Amino acid sequence: MANHKSTLKRIRSNKVKQAKNKYQHKTTRNAVRDLRATTDKKEAEAMLPNVSSMLDKLAKNNIIHKNKAGNLKSQLTKLVAAL
Repeated sequence: MANHKSTLKRIRSNKVKQAKNKYQHKTTRNAVRDLRATTDKKEAEAMLPNVSSMLDKLAKNNIIHKNKAGNLKSQLTKLVAAL
């Protein structure tokens, strides 16, 4: 176990950040799953900007890689266009 005050604080703050990142990542994955499961084109078109925004935010905060976010957005856009 760490002994320095700054190290103990870093451990505490890392736990908070990890929980926030995990929540955001899981929420985005669920949104992507829901968009893929949608068969209604209007509903999918309404969901797509929100999901794209969520993916951009994850990439901006280095929760996922920027290329992964771009690939997912591209796949989802093609999927919605094909409905």
